[in-house]
Amino acid sequence: MNSSPSLQPPAARGASSWLKPALFLLVAVIGLYYVKWSPYYLKSFVAADKHSIGASILADTPDSPWTAALAYAQVYFLAIWKAAVLGVLLGSLVQVLIPRDWLLRMFGRAGLGSTIRGGLFALPGMMCSCCAAPVVAGMRRQQVSVGATLAFWIANPVLNPATLVFMGFVLGWNFAALRLVAGVLLVVGVSLVAQRVSQPEALPQAALEAVADAEEAPGQRGFLARWVQKLWQLFWSTMPVYILAVLALGAARVWLFPQVDAAMGNSLLWIVALAVIGTLFVIPTAAEIPIVQSMLTLGLGVGPAVALLLTLPSISLPSLLMLRKSFTPKVLVTVALLTMLVGVVSGLVAIAVL
Repeated sequence: MNSSPSLQPPAARGASSWLKPALFLLVAVIGLYYVKWSPYYLKSFVAADKHSIGASILADTPDSPWTAALAYAQVYFLAIWKAAVLGVLLGSLVQVLIPRDWLLRMFGRAGLGSTIRGGLFALPGMMCSCCAAPVVAGMRRQQVSVGATLAFWIANPVLNPATLVFMGFVLGWNFAALRLVAGVLLVVGVSLVAQRVSQPEALPQAALEAVADAEEAPGQRGFLARWVQKLWQLFWSTMPVYILAVLALGAARVWLFPQVDAAMGNSLLWIVALAVIGTLFVIPTAAEIPIVQSMLTLGLGVGPAVALLLTLPSISLPSLLMLRKSFTPKVLVTVALLTMLVGVVSGLVAIAVL
């Protein structure tokens, strides 16, 4: 007698429902250990001993935009390519290994609870905004809420535990504490505001689709075929524009970053300017620390320095472009403007407290 999927033994269905998420967790743990956890653990001892994690990625002085583009792209992609590959891999696997109804229960509703869970879920990842973007795109394709995915995206670089430790040893724990407080406000506040300005999300319909997916016959389409399709779609929608945007910003750094001197001080003009530049420019994980360290040495005031320290890792023009199909333009513009605003306010607060 033929049996339908709904008549499968509960034990078999239960084992199947846990096996795929367990595989996703295994891939994530192995990948993050190799790409993030182990290297950052070792780097923390370097930061504690030398009070430095290396030279600024902007230390060179290119003669032309073309030279600047190629030089920066080479240094940048050598620093992040492993994390970028992992991000695309996890972004595709989250669509085929994690049941959609699980994601919806945890992150599907628009609200504070879902947003906070999205931010907490990001903490082990410790990725830059561009490497986290493919995972965000995968989550959005599974109907995860705007607030939760934005919190996950921004919290990855801003609340990165390893970066906060590096910052404490290199710049001082007062800088790390201010970054942590401002980072929490940025992650939660920006995500909630952007959630409100987004189009209403049809969670009930998404939940119905999740149930339908869960009841789909397992032999109807192979896992490998579905995964390869998701992987290719994700790669094609994010990577080409990512590479082009990094090249463009590498060329633009000839004009974006000024020659720092003591005359800049804590000028409001420079706080605003560096908050805008920091929001748009792209850097590898934790690269903001040596950048700000070198600028402070040259005489930059703490106000502009903190504005740059908060906005540089948060988001970037390439990561915004990578997620152009995951969020509406209104949401992405809101996120960018609010990030700049939080950077400016943090810079002003730094003048008073640091």
